[in-house]
Amino acid sequence: MKRFLFFALLIAACRKTSSVETPRPSILLITLDTTRADAVRPDVAPNFDAFAKRGVRFTQAYTPVPQTLAAHCSMMTGLYPAGHGVHENGRYLAQNVPLVAEQLKAAGYRTAAFVSAFALDRRFGLARGFDVYDDDFGQGRPERNAKETTDRVLEYLSKPSDRTSFIWVHYYDPHFPYMPPPPFRGYLGEVGFMDQQLGRLLAAFRGAVIIAGDHGEGLGEHGEAQHGDLLYQATMHVPLAMAGPGVSPMTSDAPVSTRRIFHTIRDWAGLDASHSLRKSEQEVVVGEAMKPYLDYGWQPQVMALEGRLKTISAGKIEVYDVIADPAETHNLAASASLSRSVRAAIQQYPLPSFAPPPADDESRKQLASLGYIASVTKPVIRKDAPRPADMAPLFPLLDEAAHLFVAERYREAIPILERILKADPHNLDSALRLATAESSLGRDAEAVAAFQRALAIDPTSEDVRTYLGLHYVRGKDWQRAIPLLEGVVKDDPDRVPAVEGLAVVRERQGLLADAVRLLRQAYAQRTPSSADLVHLGKLAMDLGDTATAIDAFERAHSDHDLELGVLYLAARRFEDARDALDRVPPASPDYAMALFKRAQVSVLLREPDAQSRIAAARAHATPLTRELIARERLFGGG
Repeated sequence: MKRFLFFALLIAACRKTSSVETPRPSILLITLDTTRADAVRPDVAPNFDAFAKRGVRFTQAYTPVPQTLAAHCSMMTGLYPAGHGVHENGRYLAQNVPLVAEQLKAAGYRTAAFVSAFALDRRFGLARGFDVYDDDFGQGRPERNAKETTDRVLEYLSKPSDRTSFIWVHYYDPHFPYMPPPPFRGYLGEVGFMDQQLGRLLAAFRGAVIIAGDHGEGLGEHGEAQHGDLLYQATMHVPLAMAGPGVSPMTSDAPVSTRRIFHTIRDWAGLDASHSLRKSEQEVVVGEAMKPYLDYGWQPQVMALEGRLKTISAGKIEVYDVIADPAETHNLAASASLSRSVRAAIQQYPLPSFAPPPADDESRKQLASLGYIASVTKPVIRKDAPRPADMAPLFPLLDEAAHLFVAERYREAIPILERILKADPHNLDSALRLATAESSLGRDAEAVAAFQRALAIDPTSEDVRTYLGLHYVRGKDWQRAIPLLEGVVKDDPDRVPAVEGLAVVRERQGLLADAVRLLRQAYAQRTPSSADLVHLGKLAMDLGDTATAIDAFERAHSDHDLELGVLYLAARRFEDARDALDRVPPASPDYAMALFKRAQVSVLLREPDAQSRIAAARAHATPLTRELIARERLFGGG
């Protein structure tokens, strides 16, 4: 019996000991924007190099996609772009896609993110799950440098907390244009300055750390100056290192995808160890570069990497030994034997659907200032489409034309767009930009001819019909816009430019109820300006839609206090009417009307000075208000 009790107590003690969990570490993820794997060498990035030596350095790490937002979506979801749906900057991550920050927050972590460029603004979907999401770069600025971001992070870390933390810090410095502070110079100088700040951050943090590049930079290799258009090593091969619990110093030459950062964070947090980078796992690493496909209708590009062989599919197959030939100058496709897994990864990779860029001008201009200008036009997809690598000489022209177009420098953009169309006659985006540029300059005949050229490329294009309709709306032939815009809105009620164009037409037709309904429909899709809301308020006021008018004027935050006072009075919100009318200054041309309406309100509120307000309205009356005062029953009139 005693022996039984001894073993029972021993088993219970073992169970108690085994149930004690290893404390979860705080976790720091640092992402280095636009950083090539070969840029973090010791003479350029000594802090990264020293960090990598005390943990695992992955010499063959790859981004799933050479675009900032899409690459970070993969790191935060563990999915390739085909899984999370974001293939370009300026798109939106769906609300139903789980993020690692949400999962760690639910597990008790305090969570904070500090990003350094508008490409990762909270509106695009990565802020979910973060208690703090610092994307404030200063008024009108689309980015901040590594020192500014590091200062914010260090301030956050200086505040004591007894909670385990998950912190994501994003540095943007190596992105074009390359303008590091002295004494740093050029692209490598940007990397060096960023590394200097990386050292400050690492010195202040204790816990598990992952450092990864989101994508690289072409720097002219294979004809690509920057990134996003091709799948070669310059933009796909990135730095990746980590240190923390369960990580012994070593170098790993196995190909890995940065999407596994998601799984590694979950592993350290004690949620799930599957696919973690803390353990060796053979995989075919996949990547994509779909921007030329989505923007211009060129061949889709997919890569699959196994061992030392990298396979690119883009109209034809290319195979490179990236260890022996990192510059990818010797195509081995004729002799290489591809595994079944590689073939399946390439052949079965889903092609994306076109998604329109942000509808609001602010987002488009902020992204453009960072060099990101996506097509607004659904491309023409065809089997004989050109390979992006063969079209590399057009990349500078496409970028220049897009920047000039967004900057509304249409006269300069037109000859460049014509050069692009001469080289790529099926480029619908350039054809539509050309037509829109001619229209914006008031060249009616040239614009219509350019729109007809665009329709010849794709007679079914809703984009072309939309912007041709908007061209007609601007001119004397505005009635020709009616069937075009009606058809587009019927097929796609969420196409904001068409909805707003049709609202203008309905207003000209005197169909105010339709105009108001269409504007409200449009403003549910994009953030209206103050002027937009004032216009909506006036239309609704003319229509007698008091509720809509009040809402529009209140949201406009403008100086239309007379209108608000009149509307509040109509809605019998007398105190609000009093306050609004009291804000109309004596210098306003509306002052006489404001005095008249204020006197009405005074009588209705039974204010003791109502008679003096009526007298003031009479003293400052215009011919119009004098007649209104004479007829006003509240004043004892007829």
